[in-house]
Amino acid sequence: MRGALGIGLAALVLALPAAAAQKRVAMVTPFLASVATHEMVEDFRATPQATAWSVSVIDTKGDMGAFASRIEDEVAAHVDALVLVSVNPAQVQDQVAAAGKAGIPVFTIDGAPAEGVALNVTSDNFAMGTQLSDFLFKALGGSGNIVKFYYSAHPGVHQRELALDAALKADPTVHVIADHYVKVPGPIDDSRQAMEDMIRGHKGQINGVWAAWDEPAIGAVLALQSEGVTGKVLVAGIDGNPQAVEMIRACTPLIGTVKQNFAEMARLSAVAIAAQFAGQAPAARNMTAPALLVTRESLGVHCD
Repeated sequence: MRGALGIGLAALVLALPAAAAQKRVAMVTPFLASVATHEMVEDFRATPQATAWSVSVIDTKGDMGAFASRIEDEVAAHVDALVLVSVNPAQVQDQVAAAGKAGIPVFTIDGAPAEGVALNVTSDNFAMGTQLSDFLFKALGGSGNIVKFYYSAHPGVHQRELALDAALKADPTVHVIADHYVKVPGPIDDSRQAMEDMIRGHKGQINGVWAAWDEPAIGAVLALQSEGVTGKVLVAGIDGNPQAVEMIRACTPLIGTVKQNFAEMARLSAVAIAAQFAGQAPAARNMTAPALLVTRESLGVHCD
């Protein structure tokens, strides 16, 4: 009887379908130290889809050579999907192509559409750059001298810069009298030092600071505070960085930021990857999430 029962149980176990292996998703970025990038990664990991997967996060701390190498490692490990965050996939085109040959879909968050990338999810960066520029120009009263903090290596940030160029052409009364290509990692300290130099080199001539994202804006504010010119220069940026929002609330020279919807970007990416695992390719190669302007007024703050 026991023998018959044992045989029956063995047959039942053999008849059961094998449990589906947990999907492995690798998120690779050179810029996890960035507040925005870190928020995107954490929002992605918190999605209902990603909680069912094994999600590994790899940060190469600004080293693009290591970034390419780590993608190669994940391809060799045969992960089920690659997610590249806050980087232009064209910079690692060979590695993206290798992933495709291995049957590994590649997705980007805050990147750019590229050959071999199933889907890029981002904000409309040109629209955000336009929104930032229009807001700052209006705050300046329609004229004045500004300084620009930019980083053209990132495709989205470069689009913001192009939007500024268009806004400047449309309003010739605003002039860029100095600019600084921000060093990454370390954008706050780098921008603070650059802003201090600009203040000393253009005494009394700077009316505004156009920052392509919030960390340079924060650095600029710290420089203005250290140089004692906080009431004379207006600063605005992009991202909705919590530190930047608090600076707006505290009536510092930072008067506005265009807040990206990182949670929605993460959700759209996770939904698309889950659909890919189910055999459904994304309907488009690029998707955008809406952004929102955060100002003293929207925060209900009144500054003297």
